[in-house]
Amino acid sequence: MKFEVIYKTARSLTIELVNNNPYYSLDKYDLYLNEEEVIKGGNLNVVSLFNLTPNTRYTLSLVYNNVKETLVVQTLDEVVTIDVTLMGAKGDGKTLNTNFIQAAMEACPKNGRVYIPAGEYVTGPLFLKSDITIELAKGAHLIGATDRNLYPILPGMIYLTNEEDEYNLGSWEGNPLDCFASIITGINAKNVNIIGEGVIDGNAQNSDWWINPREKRGAWRPRGVFLNHCENINFQGVTVTNTPSWNLHPYFSNNIRFIDLKLISPKNSPNTDGCDPESCNNVDIIGVYFSVGDDCIAIKSGKIYMGRKYKKPSQNFNIRNCSMNFGHGAVVLGSEMAGGIKNIDVSKCLFNQTDRGLRIKTRRGRGKDAVIDGIIFENIKMTDVLTPLVINMFYFCDPDGKTEYVYSKEKLPVDDRTPYLGKFTFKDIDCENVNVAAGAFYGLPEQPIKEINFDNVTFQYAKDPVEGRPAMMSFLDPMKGKGLLFNYVNRVNIKNVKFIGLKDKEYELKEVNEFNN
Repeated sequence: MKFEVIYKTARSLTIELVNNNPYYSLDKYDLYLNEEEVIKGGNLNVVSLFNLTPNTRYTLSLVYNNVKETLVVQTLDEVVTIDVTLMGAKGDGKTLNTNFIQAAMEACPKNGRVYIPAGEYVTGPLFLKSDITIELAKGAHLIGATDRNLYPILPGMIYLTNEEDEYNLGSWEGNPLDCFASIITGINAKNVNIIGEGVIDGNAQNSDWWINPREKRGAWRPRGVFLNHCENINFQGVTVTNTPSWNLHPYFSNNIRFIDLKLISPKNSPNTDGCDPESCNNVDIIGVYFSVGDDCIAIKSGKIYMGRKYKKPSQNFNIRNCSMNFGHGAVVLGSEMAGGIKNIDVSKCLFNQTDRGLRIKTRRGRGKDAVIDGIIFENIKMTDVLTPLVINMFYFCDPDGKTEYVYSKEKLPVDDRTPYLGKFTFKDIDCENVNVAAGAFYGLPEQPIKEINFDNVTFQYAKDPVEGRPAMMSFLDPMKGKGLLFNYVNRVNIKNVKFIGLKDKEYELKEVNEFNN
C-alpha cells in the first residue's frame, strides 16, 4: 500500500493512500510517526497529523498485512507563534473575541502562526492577513455571534474613482450584491493556511440566519468561509458547521486547497451548500466529508452579468477521496455558470443518499461563454442516489426560469444567449439502489450535448423505486425505474454498461445523432 504526503506546514501534514478505493482503504493499516503508533486500524485514504515541530524531519511508516512502507518528510519553518489568549481572547463561550483574534492576526509576521487553543470563542467576522498560518487546536471552537449588527456588510458594487469600472466585494448567488462578511473572510489575501482539529461554527441555528432565508435583511446571508480574489489559500483538518448559507465560497480565486475537512450542517438547513467555488482556477477538494442541507459541491462562474463581463471560468479542479452525504446533489455544475466550467476531474468518491450524483444545470440565456467541457467522473460509488447522472439544459429556477424561451422544445436560433455542453466521461462507476432513472440528459434542440462516454458503469435498481423527476425542468412528468435517457445529444459511446433489476428500457433515445453500443 503506497502513500504520499500531499500537504504539509510547519505543524501538520496530510497523507493520501495510493489505491483505487473510494474514500476508504480495503485494508486497515497502522500509521507510525518516528516509530510511535499514531493511528491503529485506520481505513481512511486521507489522514492528517498535527502537533508537529517546525523544521523537523519525521519518518512515517504505514503497516498493513505485515507490509511496511516508509517515507521521510520535513516540516516547514515557522517564525513565531502568537497565542490569541495573550492578546486578550477568552474561550469562555461569552466574551466577544473579534478584536482580540483580529489583533493577533494583524500582529503576526510573515511565516508566523496564530494559535487558537481549546475553548469556545464567540466572534464576529475575521479578515485574513496574507502569509500566515492560523491553527485551531483540538477543542478550539470559533462560534459566530448571533447579532447580525456585528457583521460588516460587503458592498456588491463600488465604482472606482474614475467612475468607469467597479470594485466587487459582496456576492450572492452569482450576482454582485451586498452580503454580510463571513466568520472567515479573505479579501485579496495570499499564502494563508488554516489548519487544525478545531471547529468554525456559524451558529446559524441559534441566530436568525435561517429564518425567512430568501428575505434580504440589510444584506444577504454570510457564508461560513468567503474568499474573494485570494491566492494560495489552504484549509486542512478543520470542521465547518452550521453556516448561515454556503459553507465554503471561494470567489474569483486561484490555487485553493481544501484538505481533509468536515462540512456539516443539518439536512433541512437552507442553502447550506458544502463548497461552491465560483470563477476559480486550480482548486483541490481532497478527503472532505460532506453532510449538508443543499448541494455538496456546486461549481459556478457567475450569473449573466458577471459571466459576460469577466468571462472567468471555473477550471482545473481535482475532487478526490471525498464522501458526499444527504445533499441535493453530490457534484453540481451551475446553474450560475455564465463564465463557463472546464476540466473537472472527480475520482474515488462516495455519493450517499443524495438526490443526484452529477448534476449539471444550465439553460438558454446563460450565454455563449457558458461552456461546460472536459468533465470526468471516475471510480465513483453511489448508494441510494435517486438519479445518479443528470444533465439539464432547461433548468427552471429563478424568476426567468419558467419562461417559454427557457422551456421551449422548439429549435431556436443559436446566438449570444445559447450555452454549450461539450464532452463528459463516466468510467468505473457503481450505483446501488437507483430509483428514478440511471441518467437523464437533456440537450437543446439547437445546441445538443456534444459527447457522452460510458465505460464500465453499473446501475442496480431499488426493489421498490421511488417516483420523482430526474431534472428540474418544466413539463417533465414524474418517473421511476428508468434507464438512461438521452435527448438531443450528438454522440453517445457505451462500453460495458450493466443494468441490474431494470424493468424498463435500458436506453431511450431522442434526437441522438450517433449511438455506439
